[in-house]
Amino acid sequence: MADSYDVAIIGGGIMGCCTAYELARRGLKVILLEKDSIGGASTGRSSAIVRQHYSNELTARMALYSVRVFQHFRDLIGDDCGFHRTGFVALATASDREGLEANVALQRAVGIETSVLSIADLRELVPTIDPAGIVAAAYEPESGYADPHLTVSAYAAAARRHGAQLVPDTEVTGITFAGDRVTGVAARTGRYPAARVINCAGPWGARVAAMAGIEAPIHSCRAQVAVFRRPDEYAADHPVVLDFPNAAYYRAETGNLTIAGLIDPAEAKAVVDPDDYDETIDADFIELVGARFLSRFPMMASTESRGGFAGLYAITPDWHPIIDEVPEGSGHYLCTGFSGHGFKLGPAVGRMVADMVTEAASCEFDPRPFRLSRYAENDPVRGRYEYGIAG
Repeated sequence: MADSYDVAIIGGGIMGCCTAYELARRGLKVILLEKDSIGGASTGRSSAIVRQHYSNELTARMALYSVRVFQHFRDLIGDDCGFHRTGFVALATASDREGLEANVALQRAVGIETSVLSIADLRELVPTIDPAGIVAAAYEPESGYADPHLTVSAYAAAARRHGAQLVPDTEVTGITFAGDRVTGVAARTGRYPAARVINCAGPWGARVAAMAGIEAPIHSCRAQVAVFRRPDEYAADHPVVLDFPNAAYYRAETGNLTIAGLIDPAEAKAVVDPDDYDETIDADFIELVGARFLSRFPMMASTESRGGFAGLYAITPDWHPIIDEVPEGSGHYLCTGFSGHGFKLGPAVGRMVADMVTEAASCEFDPRPFRLSRYAENDPVRGRYEYGIAG
């Protein structure tokens, strides 16, 4: 007879591994099944930006919790995550200034160290920046970026130390029920009985949800990332920059590199099959993002392209995740659709899901705003002031 588990998790990216760790350390018997390698899909191609600039209280609190984990990762999780504290700035035009100031006030109220910079302050912080079109910026000194591979590997190792079983190269083919209750999952290698099943399948989230008869509004979309080598005289790390006027982001990378991409809702139109999409970068994308990078940092005119890659976003209608037990009382959970925000929120989401699954008496984060039914109820997750897809 096959072993029976308290929880079966589908998907071995940041969400699956964080959730496996949080549940296993609470004493549950956990198995995680991943169709490829652990962390090898969308998480492995994440830009891995760690920031706290959000426009609603819940995600701001989750981001603060997560940045604290990244800052003390070795002590908390037991290994390195490659976190670089470079700082973070969000650039605002005149039309967004009121919103930026309100968001900074919200973030400060939940304990985030952040402030509004004048143009003079911004130029002092980032001397290479051209402030054309900008009237102010938000600054977080504690934010930066991490290494996605190291982060997921560390969570996977920590989950295993607490007794979780992580099984790569094992594709789930079905979710089984007895009446209204989940009984486990089926895979090509056999059946895995479990009292609860958690869908952490990211870009495959809708496909896996359909195995349980659930229609989840999640689309797998191709997201490109360009890589540039900065001139030697600008070898030092620069802050992560969300350039809202140019709908782009730029962050430093080791080896005197900068990676850049778009923060443009139009990326939701690039719907692809997550099992069959172009993982290389388009030449015209390099040209487009490179032009935006150089317009913001003209002193780096001799920057050289180092190509790039394409990853996947799992996008929902409001660009926020679905975290819910569906149907209620079934033991079947969704934790997917993070729309490019997942990596930076992973530690908080792992705790949120573990609290939900174990019915903890006191929950750090309320998952109700992320319920699946919000779309039918016309109650999407929204901040008071939003710009682009930054949340």
